[in-house]
Amino acid sequence: MATTDTDAEPEQRTGALGYEQARDELIEVVRRLEAGGTSLEQSLALWERGEELAKVCRRWLDGARERLNAALATDEPAED
Repeated sequence: MATTDTDAEPEQRTGALGYEQARDELIEVVRRLEAGGTSLEQSLALWERGEELAKVCRRWLDGARERLNAALATDEPAED
């Protein structure tokens, strides 16, 4: 039996996504959920995918925050 993308573990499906890709896909997931018209099973799958994508975005944003804080810390003069 062939393995589909949805058969992969969440980390395998989202781990290689960049921030913009994850954000754009998350926007689409939210749009589809808000539009309705999906079965309960489809809605749950969309919700789970949205949670995975939100975690990817959070990791990217946390990493960016750490990089900014590190850059700002190196720019501050040393206290005597």
